[in-house]
Amino acid sequence: METSSPKKLSLPVVVSILLTVVPLVTTSIVTAWAVGHESELRNWPFEWWVVATLILTLASSVALTPPTFLALVYGYFLAWTALPLLFGLNLGAIAIIYGSANFLHASSIRSYLIQVYPQVNTLLRRFYQNELRLIFFAKLSPVLPFAITNLFFAMAGARFKQVLAGGTLGMIPRTVLAVWAGREARDIRYLLEHPNEGLATKIILIILIIVSTIGIGYFFKDKKIVE
Repeated sequence: METSSPKKLSLPVVVSILLTVVPLVTTSIVTAWAVGHESELRNWPFEWWVVATLILTLASSVALTPPTFLALVYGYFLAWTALPLLFGLNLGAIAIIYGSANFLHASSIRSYLIQVYPQVNTLLRRFYQNELRLIFFAKLSPVLPFAITNLFFAMAGARFKQVLAGGTLGMIPRTVLAVWAGREARDIRYLLEHPNEGLATKIILIILIIVSTIGIGYFFKDKKIVE
């Protein structure tokens, strides 16, 4: 009698799990540190925030620190002055992820997936016809993991200009919202433990999620693909 061996998790599944779980751990650590060093952070010169942003850009590119979470912290300490730093952080992390995917031969992995799962080719052709729109709606959502979505677009073969353009347009509303929430908060511990506090914040978040879901859902609607 044959015994079936346990199925092993595929590499994409393992990577997705890591890119989802690791940020939860690191945000908890950063939250505890920020709460314990609030007075020190308030006295940081702007130059220190620039250096911290460069470091956090690298951290965000490997899914250690979600940019939306950082926007809350930056908004609390820097208010609207944080926006240029956060936009630079987002774009820098997107560029690093895109470059890393190409360095790891994303095209070879994409070809392999097409061979194993032929239906992937149909989705990719549909994606290439709607690159900017899909990237925009995916980046608009405050719930989709930053690193995973950027890695997906790079692995799918999206053009770098489209990734930057869609990522920029999509990140502006949620980044501004997070900075505003941080700016309005009076206590950093309560802010980081209740990031979506307030009726206005909840309504805007729901609107962003709905718009993003509808936009992405339109992409997956059945329609003919031009051969």
